Amino acid sequence: MKWTVFLLAAVLFVLHQDFWNFDKATPLAFDFMPIGLAYHAAYAFACSFLMFLLVKFAWPTHLEKYEALPPRPGASDGH
Repeated sequence: MKWTVFLLAAVLFVLHQDFWNFDKATPLAFDFMPIGLAYHAAYAFACSFLMFLLVKFAWPTHLEKYEALPPRPGASDGH
């Protein structure tokens, strides 16, 4: 599933280059929204869903164990 999500990210990257609607104002989506704006609104929702999938299936969980460790004695706390 992890590689499927990465492939979906590559597909969305290519689809972001909206050259087919770039200079069109018509047709209007929902009778008021230019087609390019409607496309990018849908694209934004698709990116949000992709981010959900990335966090669920491709999150680097091996890094979480370092966050759970207690601080070392004498380590700086950033202040």
